[in-house]
Amino acid sequence: MNNVYPVFANVLAQADGSAAPSAGGGGAETVATQGAPESGGTPAKSQGLFGGDGGFNGIIMIVLMFAVFYLLLIRPQQKKAKEHQKMLDAVGKGAEIVTNGGLIGRVVSVKDNVLTVELADKVRVRVLRTQVAGLYEAVVKSDQGSENKAEKK
Repeated sequence: MNNVYPVFANVLAQADGSAAPSAGGGGAETVATQGAPESGGTPAKSQGLFGGDGGFNGIIMIVLMFAVFYLLLIRPQQKKAKEHQKMLDAVGKGAEIVTNGGLIGRVVSVKDNVLTVELADKVRVRVLRTQVAGLYEAVVKSDQGSENKAEKK
């Protein structure tokens, strides 16, 4: 048992930073000077969450990820919303529109945010301006373009 005790004592001493007696005689000095810079040992460095020299690597990664999200998701969505709002402001009397529900009709009157749309002869419905998906001509052209692409395949 005497051979085992010095090994455990050195391990425990290194863990809590105190010197421990060893069987070789000079173990206390070895443990005490192991991390001291003047004796040629290297001091232990604290490693952060992302390791290494500091937290700048983590901050840089977060900023880069936010930039990618902004460029690929947020900015195109804002542009699309701005174009849609511009189109809604331009809708006036006589324009043929398509609603989000798929109804196609001609605008008969405009009052603030409510459009009166004529779907067929003497069939009129009131639609909120925000529920207009687009102008009918633009929707038909985009559908024809997708049909042409499908035919070529």
